[in-house]
Amino acid sequence: MSDYLSTLNPAQKDAVLQNEGPMIIIAGAGSGKTRVLTYRIAHLMKQGVDSFNILSLTFTNKAAREMKERIASVVGQSEAKNLWMGTFHSVFARILRSEADRLGFPSNFTIYDTQDSVRLITAIIKEMNLDKDRYKPKQVLSRISSLKNSLITVRAYVNNPELVEADLHANRPRLGDIYKEYVARCFKSGAMDFDDLLLRTNEILSRFPEVLAKYQDRFKYIMVDEYQDTNHSQYLIVRALADRFQNICVVGDDSQSIYSFRGANINNILNFQKDYPEVKTFKLEQNYRSTSTIVEAANSVIEKNKTRLDKEIWTSNGQGDLIKVMRTISDGEEGRFVAKSIWENMMNKQLTADAFAVLYRTNSQSRALEDALRKKNILYKIYGGISFYQRQEIKNTLSYLRLLINPKDEEALIRVINYPTRGIGATTIDRLTIAANHYKKSIFELLTHLDQVDLKINAGTKTKLQNFVNMILRFQIDAKTKNAYEIADLVVKQVQLIKDLQKDGTPEGVSKVENVQELLNGIKDFITDRIETGEDASLTAFLEDVALATDFDSENKDDSPRVSLMSIHQSKGLEYPYVYIVGLEENLFPSGMSMNTRSELEEERRLFYVALTRAEKGAYLTYAQTRYRWGKLTDAEPSRFLEEIDERFLEYLTPSSPQASTNRFVDSSLFDTEPKTIRFQKPIKRQRQEFTAKKESIKPPSNLKKVRPSSGDTTNLFDTNIVVGSLVEHNRFGAGEVISLEGSGPNKKAEIKFGTVGLKKLLLQFAKLKVIG
Repeated sequence: MSDYLSTLNPAQKDAVLQNEGPMIIIAGAGSGKTRVLTYRIAHLMKQGVDSFNILSLTFTNKAAREMKERIASVVGQSEAKNLWMGTFHSVFARILRSEADRLGFPSNFTIYDTQDSVRLITAIIKEMNLDKDRYKPKQVLSRISSLKNSLITVRAYVNNPELVEADLHANRPRLGDIYKEYVARCFKSGAMDFDDLLLRTNEILSRFPEVLAKYQDRFKYIMVDEYQDTNHSQYLIVRALADRFQNICVVGDDSQSIYSFRGANINNILNFQKDYPEVKTFKLEQNYRSTSTIVEAANSVIEKNKTRLDKEIWTSNGQGDLIKVMRTISDGEEGRFVAKSIWENMMNKQLTADAFAVLYRTNSQSRALEDALRKKNILYKIYGGISFYQRQEIKNTLSYLRLLINPKDEEALIRVINYPTRGIGATTIDRLTIAANHYKKSIFELLTHLDQVDLKINAGTKTKLQNFVNMILRFQIDAKTKNAYEIADLVVKQVQLIKDLQKDGTPEGVSKVENVQELLNGIKDFITDRIETGEDASLTAFLEDVALATDFDSENKDDSPRVSLMSIHQSKGLEYPYVYIVGLEENLFPSGMSMNTRSELEEERRLFYVALTRAEKGAYLTYAQTRYRWGKLTDAEPSRFLEEIDERFLEYLTPSSPQASTNRFVDSSLFDTEPKTIRFQKPIKRQRQEFTAKKESIKPPSNLKKVRPSSGDTTNLFDTNIVVGSLVEHNRFGAGEVISLEGSGPNKKAEIKFGTVGLKKLLLQFAKLKVIG
């Protein structure tokens, strides 16, 4: 793809060609920022910059994968693999695995997810005999997370009277003690939580100048996507790494900064020009996604914010339809309108369900929408529900696997030591925990020396504990010779996890069995892909992939098109032909909890801007006159954001329900014509279109040939009839063309250009390719 520069507009091209020095790319919604970031990296490599010297930080693994694939199409798969590209957490975890011993952590430290952390904090609160209603584990974890992201360590907390006083007034005087114990227990278990991946990276870079110099020298060129979403900890790491060469490029849009509740600091992007006085600024203002109606309507709202960078987003796309505004009587009626409108659009415009997204401010709003969609038999998918890897049966299975890698992982051990039930009760576990703390050992280390410790347990319990330890030790031995799938399959069978779940004959029990089976399928898929590409297919690699996964990184394996239901926060970075934004009411959107200061209100306005700019062709805005809140039916007031949109971009729909537009108690003829300020009276004019869906029969190629080595001929084992130019088929990537071949024997690789996933370099001995031409 040598002509990649020709695909860029002038503003994009200028940004791509800027190689040296600090630069900021202010990228409006739908302006092709990913393309610019991708091609800038590719261009640097084309200009001779070593791929090992480039660091690219993203906010999702999905974004990193897509960028790597695009870069590979320009510079080749081999060089693209050398890039340090990934999320902040995954890249810093990689650095920490190399440097963790300096901080006293093992290189194979466990990464705790939120549930692990909540479980540990719950145990600490219980051991300290604290009131669990006053010290709610999730709230305590949130406070600790906020402290860590602000680089406030235990020592810094103790030495800051204002922080201590704040927790005292919040009726949590022992929070500092919980924080201290939590950090100590994570360290003892050889574990870090997500916030530690940032905090410990900052610690490494500040305490060990030689480490900082090492990575400054390695990362001569640094690029950061979604810079407006960085928190203070991320900001400091990036500044430190870029300090030597100052070749830092940040991309972002202040108008899409919506994550302050996670610690994101909009000032990072607003003040970038102050941090780097020599900065060069590039503005991507052309929107390729949406109609001019949607773009200009969004502009008319966001311009009400006082704190923003100067830019004017425009598009050469057509004007498109007006934005529809619908008032309904209740939230139930709102859901029915959305479902009916989606169904009509699907019929009239010959669209599938995945062309639509419904966005809401809070997850609780999904109920009425789900009910209405189900009644219309419209398939939908909820984003933000319990994700696959958070389900109890999956967590239990993964905990066994985590123990094989890191037996000091106490959260995993406590979860499975009595699952399935093996007669080891809570009292025994409590005694183990207390003894382990006393001897400053992990529970597993204690279990391997039971004869040397007096736990005051009977012989039967002691035998059960020894059997558990021996089982884990056997699995650890097996794990040295088996791949991730083989060991996972062995664990599931020998521990009899599925047999235990099958005892529950309810639909929920059946679903749990299917989930464990799907986990094994997922591990198999993971290692197959890694083996074919010659990458790390170990159990450690899989567990790290799971720990760092986000809901959006997990692909939906159901092929049926579905309407997407999600909170607006989760919609960022996505786009849909048609978007419904529901619940546009004061105290709901904008949220009643986010209107205390101008900065809070401006973030709510940015949230609405993000929601509206997800739409490509059409947008619907709905609000209800009444809504159930906390179990009570309350009156609702239209959102101020509706008033802030320039009226020339809106079309008001008359509710179809007669009660919504007619007062049956008073005759309207008694009064004069309604004042012009009364809106929402224009009826919708829909024209139904007839169409016939065409079904095409797709026949498989008749000349499929499976590549098989000659019987008994080991010299020809990998010299198949695959040559450059061969058309081949892969069981997951589909059809592709062989671009090049390299290596010989078991190391023989083929670089293949697939229509679905682009370039892939696969080991022939594992790829199982079929020649189709």
